[in-house]
Amino acid sequence: MTSKSIHSFHIPVMGTAFTIDTPIKIARYGISSVMSIGDDELCENMREHYAKECNKPFTPIKKWDEDYRARRITAYLDLVHDIVDEQFSALKSSYFEPGSEITKYFELLHDQHPLNQAYCDMLVLEDGDAKRQAQDALRQRIEKGSLDVNIMTKIDRNNYSKQGELLPEEFSDALAGLRGFAKSKLSAAVIFSAGFNRRLYAYVEKFDDFFPDARGWIKKKIVLKVSDVRSSLTQGKFFAKKGVWVSEHRIESGLNCGGHAFATQGELLGPILEEFKQHREEMTDQLFEICNQALAHKGRSTFELKPEAKVTVQGGIGTAHEQEFLLDYYHVDATGWATPFLLVPEVTTLDDTTRDILAKATQKDLYLSAISPLGVPFNTVRTSISESKKWEKAYTDRPGSACPKGHLVSNTEFTKVPICPASTLYQKKKIEQLKQMELDEEAYKLQYEKIVQKACLCEDLAAGALVSNQINNKRALTPAVCPGPNLAYFSKISTLAEMAGHIYGRINLLNDAPRSDMFISELKMYIDYFANEIKKVLPTPTRIQLQYLHTFKTNLYEGITYYKGLIPKLMKESEKYRETMKTELAHLAAELDKLVHLHQALFSDLIPA
Repeated sequence: MTSKSIHSFHIPVMGTAFTIDTPIKIARYGISSVMSIGDDELCENMREHYAKECNKPFTPIKKWDEDYRARRITAYLDLVHDIVDEQFSALKSSYFEPGSEITKYFELLHDQHPLNQAYCDMLVLEDGDAKRQAQDALRQRIEKGSLDVNIMTKIDRNNYSKQGELLPEEFSDALAGLRGFAKSKLSAAVIFSAGFNRRLYAYVEKFDDFFPDARGWIKKKIVLKVSDVRSSLTQGKFFAKKGVWVSEHRIESGLNCGGHAFATQGELLGPILEEFKQHREEMTDQLFEICNQALAHKGRSTFELKPEAKVTVQGGIGTAHEQEFLLDYYHVDATGWATPFLLVPEVTTLDDTTRDILAKATQKDLYLSAISPLGVPFNTVRTSISESKKWEKAYTDRPGSACPKGHLVSNTEFTKVPICPASTLYQKKKIEQLKQMELDEEAYKLQYEKIVQKACLCEDLAAGALVSNQINNKRALTPAVCPGPNLAYFSKISTLAEMAGHIYGRINLLNDAPRSDMFISELKMYIDYFANEIKKVLPTPTRIQLQYLHTFKTNLYEGITYYKGLIPKLMKESEKYRETMKTELAHLAAELDKLVHLHQALFSDLIPA
């Protein structure tokens, strides 16, 4: 049982701040989006900003107040909830006339959506009772988009009191964030991204809103960002055994995405989607049985019918035909469009300078970097203000950040309490250690740059929202940004209506840069990534590293074979498009062959005939 949303796309979380207030901008039009709640200080900044803008009361929640992180998040989410409710109420009562809010609502819809058909039928009616009744009926059928939140499970710092005492684990970053969401007014979903966090997942059952009521309705839903069916089933079982249902499995390309890139072992998006298509019902049936048994054991209301378990996909989607193919062939319930919306001021929050940088960015400007303090590859743009200022400081003997927020602290090489590899404290100590190694000039420079390349993502990813809203936090602001590679094909600062029109095939916003199909683009990224993984382990790979490379190689070849069979099924694409895909696929297969033969000592037992 899966309910259809008003729109067949949603806007995933982007960075810390780029979608922090997106629901206030677009939820009233029926479009769902995801806010990051990782930065409680930013939530507090935005709450103060919108309280003033919307004439709402504001009482500050200060750092070191009791449970301040969770309370800040709850307060911000409650404010967003109230603002969106007021906006939606005003929209519903607006007149059906050119330029009105309710007219915009319907004009954003897909041309074939039943609501759009009903709207068009209303427009041709003569003024009178019949037309007023049709308009009232339309008002009753519209829905606002979901106001969802994201918690990056890897960011789960333990916290200390003002006196330096370690606090109980429920005050860790991720658990406090979850508590902030759980105590809010929202009826929405929390998206767990970046992998399994056992203590966070176990904490979910502390809150009644995650369990079904007597009608089977769940106020707070769980969405898992996953890489394959096995991951979905493993995490889904963990929740199901506690009586908690996973309402959506959100598949994301490992590399063709924005922000942190969590690469698979060569498993490509197409085969992953095929696996979900083949095993989706089997998986949800299994989870449903486990979940209902757990609910009964707890004495809670069980589900009479199997609740919705949506499957959605995101990462690198760029055309209406790609959108339609994903929906029609793989039967996903919706798609996520992120990076292109960075060029839509109506939707995302970003300073003008950075948005202009993105509009001008080309393929050579976008790269998978090592700037994240987490040690995870991070998609960014070379020309951002953050990058420029970071290197300027590094080469004037002022490397690193003051680390004012500290959400990404992880390193204990020089201290008992974890510090951040992007911090001034860490980088100065690491550089002092480097100087003692007495390396030659070239080797020293290489190692120096590895140290200072880390950026303060806590501060810089939030900076764009502060600059654009003229919020003064008394610190120098150097905005960072984290678009996916797909941005190279979008250059126009666009309106919401234009981007929705692009997604639904009414207009084309792609620039003139040659663009491969999303599946081919991802495959190329994975072959490049595979080549770098080989370099990392040479000349003496361990047995575990060898097995990893073998698995990676095998998955790439299996993916290529899968795509050979998939291309003829892309019936909405032109024959020229399909022929180009075949040519590109053959070229990439040859490139992979060459790479494997170059390192035949690693792959001699698995080289294809």
